[in-house]
Amino acid sequence: MNQPSLAVALVHSPVLDRRGDRVTTAVTNLDLHDIARTARTYGAKRVYVVTPVAEQRALTERLLGHWREGFGASYNPDRREALALVETVASLDEAIRDWESVSGQSARPVLTGASRSDGMSFDRCRELASRDPLLLVFGTGWGLAPELFERGWSVLSPIRGCGDYNHLPVRAAAAIILDRLVGRK
Repeated sequence: MNQPSLAVALVHSPVLDRRGDRVTTAVTNLDLHDIARTARTYGAKRVYVVTPVAEQRALTERLLGHWREGFGASYNPDRREALALVETVASLDEAIRDWESVSGQSARPVLTGASRSDGMSFDRCRELASRDPLLLVFGTGWGLAPELFERGWSVLSPIRGCGDYNHLPVRAAAAIILDRLVGRK
């Protein structure tokens, strides 16, 4: 299979908290590093950090600057390479527009969620990835808000473990999904 045209969006709003309320979560340094490194390992072309909070975008850019141009760039060139994929945007729509500009085609957002029961299989998603630039959309907190699922975008079947417990950290979910979609078999 050819390497698909793939990007990742890490959404901090609109997402849910543990009570099911719509919230905006904080950007975390660990998510930036781990998801960027995973995305780079699996050939993704972009990682979008989506937050409407200007201060969070500024903080993200400051952290990225350390690893792209600051001391961290020379200290750890592999991390610089991975973090070069990260773009900070105010909305998921902005991420989609940028990904379409980069890929030169209409992007297909693919939403993820541990509690979903309406998702397509990984096999089907691989088929789509062979034709369309995909934007894999991951939610922070307790997952993406319902209004994103009402937009008619594709939804990926959730990862299922061996029991009833199903609350992976977003970094782990992103790694598993990317491996299942584009990892070597």
